[in-house]
Amino acid sequence: MSLSVGIVGLPNVGKSTLFNALTRSAVPAENYPFCTIDPAVGVVAVPDGRLRSLSEISGSEKIIPAAIEFVDIAGLVKGAADGEGLGNKFLANIREVDMIAEVVRIFEDEDIHHVAGAVDPLADIEVINLELIMADNETVVKRLGNLERDVKRGDKSAAVEKDVLEKVRHHLDAGLMANSLELTSEESKVIKGMHLLTMKPVLYVCNKKNNAFNLDDQNDIRWQELLEFFENNNTEYVVVDAGVEHELKDLEENEKTEFRREYGTLDSGIDTLIRASYDLLGLISFFTTGEKETHAWTIKEGSTGPEAGAAIHTDFKDKYIRAQVISFEDFVQYGGTAKCRDAGRLRTEGKEYIVKDGEVIEFMHS
Repeated sequence: MSLSVGIVGLPNVGKSTLFNALTRSAVPAENYPFCTIDPAVGVVAVPDGRLRSLSEISGSEKIIPAAIEFVDIAGLVKGAADGEGLGNKFLANIREVDMIAEVVRIFEDEDIHHVAGAVDPLADIEVINLELIMADNETVVKRLGNLERDVKRGDKSAAVEKDVLEKVRHHLDAGLMANSLELTSEESKVIKGMHLLTMKPVLYVCNKKNNAFNLDDQNDIRWQELLEFFENNNTEYVVVDAGVEHELKDLEENEKTEFRREYGTLDSGIDTLIRASYDLLGLISFFTTGEKETHAWTIKEGSTGPEAGAAIHTDFKDKYIRAQVISFEDFVQYGGTAKCRDAGRLRTEGKEYIVKDGEVIEFMHS
């Protein structure tokens, strides 16, 4: 399953530095047939400590983690929705991704100019989101115009679509993202095909800088306003020092820990960002493990056994018979498949079974 996260932001916020730091987690292309050779696309491993535990128990020759794509999208300027700068390319690139990672700068540095002349992360967010809202408004208005004739003809489905789009248009006119609008499941289906930019999930990435004036460290009023925005809009955010992560990208893990201690940044903001993106996309992992490899497979949360099997091979969906399932905790506690079977901790599940995150599964098919 190939799902992508578009990294967006105003100039000089650290967007490209963040992307370069992310690509240190790039995975070998031969393990992922959906990999591209576009330099602006990085296929990144999802950090998951459970893989090493499974690998050690199974004596696996290699580990293949779950992965997601990050796309470094052309920089945004005010007026993108009207075609300013690389506006059209920017909007087209966002349309192609499944989620947006919106980078905002939360540090002051006289040597790094801010496009607006002053550091104000909330104002940056408003500029970017307004461009997305304006682009969506144009899309919705155009579609409403195309529906007019069908509605006049008495086409019921067109009338239903018009009602939903009018609801969305009013929300956008109020300067609000479409993903904050409460819609029924039926209404969501109606506008899904519109591929609206503001319907995509958004993760805000707050980029700080070592030895600079960081708004979060100083509890600056701008940081307080930003936190209030996140809380009021029920949105998720992560804090990362893209510069530090970029400097550490080529080091071994034990060396990174030592350098982070020197920088006073013990947590890897990059790992937190990757994991948060994976979760926000509604993804979970199940595992297969053996002597050859331990492999994390990506599926949508709520997938059935046959749907999960299709992540390995399409035949596993169409020819699914049953699956043998062990929880990660049991696999580690009892020490492998055979011991879990002896302890009665291996379950057989049918076609209706909903796979849970972290389960070790072997599929049976015809």
